[in-house]
Amino acid sequence: MSDRVEFGSWPTPVERAPRLAAALGLGAGDLWIKRDDLTGLGGGGNKVRKLEWTVGAALADGADTLVTTGAPQSNHARLTAAAAARTGLGSVLVFPGGPGASHSGNLALDGLFNARVVWAGQVDAAGLDEAAREVCARLRASGARPALIPFGGSSRLGARGYERCGEELRGQVPGLDTVAVALGSGGTMAGLVTSLGPDAVLGVHVGAVAEPDAAVAALTDADPARLRIRTDQVGAGYGTLTDPVRAALKLAARTEGMVLDPTYTGRALAGLAAAVASGDVRPGERTVFLHSGGLPGFFGHPQAPAFAESAADPAG
Repeated sequence: MSDRVEFGSWPTPVERAPRLAAALGLGAGDLWIKRDDLTGLGGGGNKVRKLEWTVGAALADGADTLVTTGAPQSNHARLTAAAAARTGLGSVLVFPGGPGASHSGNLALDGLFNARVVWAGQVDAAGLDEAAREVCARLRASGARPALIPFGGSSRLGARGYERCGEELRGQVPGLDTVAVALGSGGTMAGLVTSLGPDAVLGVHVGAVAEPDAAVAALTDADPARLRIRTDQVGAGYGTLTDPVRAALKLAARTEGMVLDPTYTGRALAGLAAAVASGDVRPGERTVFLHSGGLPGFFGHPQAPAFAESAADPAG
């Protein structure tokens, strides 16, 4: 019997994107968008599929509080707080650094969902995980029953959500050749690889983890050497807005009226554009771009809103 709790609206739609396809150098009928930004809960996004499984397991274990980690503008943290609100649980979000002057973007929604934020100071990934475990220990000492949801929702259990997504895609786009997806903590790509095979999934590394191939391989039985991963879109780091991403944000908006975020989906589209330019993705192939959401992070990014405000052509 499954412990999955249903949070989303399934299946999410796929939409043809002929103008974007042509701009990328593909045939007008080659490209579809998988709209996992429309998953429903908490503003939507890919983490909803993972949380159906991880929160389901937490509820089955009798948890009354969800604890997770991430960057301050984490989409996963925002959706964990939303899942907690939906199921009547408390939520604690453990972030590196300290509170800044801005509380926009995902941080604003974290507060709206009544999440408690704990700032862990200047810590690396291991230190952040240890800080979350200490939060769980304090909660247990006070009589609470916390469940620690993994970074990015990425575990073998969470990846089952994207196994189901791959099955949806098989029915929606028969004969698909490539699904392009942002690769953050690894669970989204891992689930797709499990259901579609490693040759059909192109992951675009965003800089969230040090070794993206190892992160994906830990969550799937696929041979790491067969994983298709592009690492050329990180630029100066996870939080930076690169020139290829600027171009991708404008391209998606101006060809399809589609809004991407500067950290995940913007990098994923920049990576797909680079893959077409290099011949890794070719005209005539059935290609899907997985839109994994993340719009609130656009408004919390230190550079993206100003870039967007100044992006209009004065002559237009």
